[in-house]
Amino acid sequence: MVSIAFTGGGTGGHIYPGLAVASRIKKSFPCRIFWIGSSTGMDRAIVEKAGIEFFGIPSGKLRRYFSLKNISDIFRVISGFFAALSILKRERPRLLFSKGGFVSVPPCAAAKFLKIPAFTHESDFSPGLATRINSRFAEKIFIPYSESKIFYRDEDGERILVSGNPVRDEFAGADPVKGRAFLGLAEDERILLVLGGSLGSREINDLVKACLPELTRYYTVIHQTGKNNHNFFQTATEKYKFYEYFRDEIPHIIAAAELVLCRGGAGTIWECKSLHKPMILVPLSGSGTRGDQVENALLFEKAGAAVCLTCETPDHYGRKLSSTELLPAKPSPANLSRLVAALYEDSERRRAMGEAMITECNAAAFIADEIVQRIREG
Repeated sequence: MVSIAFTGGGTGGHIYPGLAVASRIKKSFPCRIFWIGSSTGMDRAIVEKAGIEFFGIPSGKLRRYFSLKNISDIFRVISGFFAALSILKRERPRLLFSKGGFVSVPPCAAAKFLKIPAFTHESDFSPGLATRINSRFAEKIFIPYSESKIFYRDEDGERILVSGNPVRDEFAGADPVKGRAFLGLAEDERILLVLGGSLGSREINDLVKACLPELTRYYTVIHQTGKNNHNFFQTATEKYKFYEYFRDEIPHIIAAAELVLCRGGAGTIWECKSLHKPMILVPLSGSGTRGDQVENALLFEKAGAAVCLTCETPDHYGRKLSSTELLPAKPSPANLSRLVAALYEDSERRRAMGEAMITECNAAAFIADEIVQRIREG
């Protein structure tokens, strides 16, 4: 049976889209799929839960800034290369698909060394360092937006395909009735869903806390606070419920929401977009980030799918978001309260935001078809 290797990890955002592609391939093409990921962290648990065979390798973080950890991590990257080389030689896949993250670089390099064709996908508006490296080894580079082409070399043009971002199969079957049942809410409750990731977002938590009385005038607020952050808030009320983290129920909860307040991570905003949800985005920004969430959020705002609250623009990171002159509002309690109130009253605007087009492509199906076609070509 044909084997296909997948790689990527470090965060769920580098794993779940890859699993969406793997699931799509399995539906139409008999094959064995295995995953090469980090031997530490969340990678193994997520991949094996999806029923995919997992091989762990050492991994080192790729940093754009000076750190003494770069010295020790370079040895982990080298160890990861030889571990990936051994796995690929033994398992003999016909193709390697990379979903990015620091762990994906050694397998992509090993695939190039073994002359195994490799495809890579970037979820963010601009490519991360791992994608920049992997693109040197890849036959095809999938990017989420046509505007993202400005970050790649002219000579890469024939290899670049605009695909959008893959979304897990679970979102296709999202049921708002199940979401409301999980939350214990009636059918007529209007829900503002607040998401900050598995660890939560202190910025979003602070905003919600500061204007909670205003928000609950309009909506029942369902708040994912992040682990160990629930004590940050007082006890739940009839109009405010908080949870540390949503798991398998998250597609149904998003489906039940009328409006979503979240960060600008590619995975979350594309999952919400797949369910046609209008969004208020408060992207992660500042010196600890390369600006990818700001870029993602501003692009969704430009498309009319979201409203962005941020103090920064891509210019802060030495890049420009192509052909946009948006000046987003700052993420203050007053601005958030006004925005929520305005969207609550304007059903036509919410509808337009939910239906705004980012791309017409079904990313998981598109990438899966490209992979299968390349394997059939030999």
